[in-house]
Formats: sequence, structure tokens, C-alpha cells
Amino acid sequence: MRSFVFRRIKPELTASLVLLAVMIMTSVDLYPQQLTTPTGVRLLQNKSFDDSDKAREEILVLYQDLRLTDVLDGMDLIGLQDIGLMHKTIRPLWRDVENYTHRFVGFAITVRHVPTDVRVGQNSFPDLEGFQEFKAAQYKRAPDAWKKIARPGDVAVIDAGGIDETGFIGSNNSLSYVEEGVVGVVTNGGARDTDEIIKVKRIPVYCPNGYSSRGVRPGRLLAESYNFPINCGGVLVYPGDVIVADGDGVLVVPREHALEVGKLAREIHAGDQKVRRERYERLRIPLDETVKKY
Repeated sequence: MRSFVFRRIKPELTASLVLLAVMIMTSVDLYPQQLTTPTGVRLLQNKSFDDSDKAREEILVLYQDLRLTDVLDGMDLIGLQDIGLMHKTIRPLWRDVENYTHRFVGFAITVRHVPTDVRVGQNSFPDLEGFQEFKAAQYKRAPDAWKKIARPGDVAVIDAGGIDETGFIGSNNSLSYVEEGVVGVVTNGGARDTDEIIKVKRIPVYCPNGYSSRGVRPGRLLAESYNFPINCGGVLVYPGDVIVADGDGVLVVPREHALEVGKLAREIHAGDQKVRRERYERLRIPLDETVKKY
């Protein structure tokens, strides 16, 4: 066997090695960190528009009682075919075919969520109190912060960030949206407590196939931003865009085209309802609110 010869280490080298070992063991940083926060740049900028009460009221009156299909036809006429039409799976959680209270038109507040950066599993906490502290802390990272800017006539358009099993719209907080004057919610995620939401029918919710996503927010998603452009239902939605929703789905009208599209849609709607009234009368169908104006 080859024999190894250990040479004697010089005393001064020994002292250096010992010092280095002590510094490592005591977590002394030989090279202090230089922290850097990347500068974010939003390439897609928000649009400017008249958001005065008068301008909003003009649009709401113009779109009153218009059907999604009327507005979609108006979009076609100005060359925006299918541009704002959300995927057909985005459906109303409930429908009211007597009074049409599931229908709405309003102005988008865009909200974006992302998947959480923490994970918990079985036996993650030694006791119930530990989990409750975690839950409270994580709820603060996923608030409905957008409500502070909500105005009567607004619509929450929410990107769930691909988190399928999180019901961030529930029977309780959805009523708080109503208290702020929010007229509807559209999301590519889901809602929870859906029996209660459907029972009270105070706020229309449109989501993929009207499904329920049941878990709470902590440990599942984080609130990332609001009032920036988002994707929902395959459509680019800017803050302030006009959202039209009924039993046929959801349509996004770019705010800069809202008046032109609304006027065209109003003409289409009037012509259609006039002909329908004549058919009602010939077929002896009792007139209802969809034809009485003409």
C-alpha cells in the first residue's frame, strides 16, 4: 500500500484555518450580500378615457336592456368580430329568466391573482392555533384590495392565475361587493358557497361552466395586482372596458369604442324587438318587457 506522509502545517496557517472554521460555524458572512430588486416594466399600458359620472351614465343608459348578441353585432359592424367575446364556458352561476337579474352591464375593475409561494400539508402545524396564525397571515396576502376603488356600476373581472380549487368569491364577500355598488363578477376561476349566492341572487357571478371551486385562499393564491390589463376567458381586458353579460355569456367592449358600438347595438335591438312584437301578436303570445317598448 502507498503510504501517506502528513506534513506539519505551519502555525500561522493553522490559526487562519481555525478562524475560518469559526466564522463559518458562527455564520459570519465574509462577503456581505448586495440585495437587488429587479425593476419591473409593464409593456402594456392602461388607456385613458373619460370616467366622469356623466360619461359613465351615458354608456349605462345606452346599453340598458341590450342583449349580448346585439352588442356583439355592433362590434362586428366596426370590424371587431369576436375580439371581446369571452370563451363560451364562461357562464352565469345562476339565471333569472323572469326578471333577468342575472344580466348586467358595467365597467371593468381588473384583478389578477397568482399561485401562492408557500405550501402546507398534513401535520404542518403542531396545533390548531399555529394553523390559524398561518391562515390569518396568508389572508393578508390575498385581500380584495380592489374594493377601495370600486364605484357603483363597476364589474370585478378576476384572473384566478390558473388556481382551480380556490373559491375566492364567496357568499359573504360577494355581498360586500354589492355594498360597494359592484354589479357583477366575471372570473376564469370559480366561486364557493354557491348555494347561498344563488339563493339570494344579489350579484351575478360568471365563471367557467358555472362550477364551484371550494378551498379558501391561504396556501393557494396571492393577490398580485388590480387595474392593469389581464386575460380572462381568452380576452384582453383593460380597466374601464365595458362588460356586457347575460345568458349567452360575457362580452368585453373596449372603452374607446363603447359609444359607437352601443349606438349600433341599440338600432339592432330596436329592429329585432319590433319584429318580435309583431310575431308575438300574430302568435297571441302575451307581450312581455322585451317587446313592450316597440
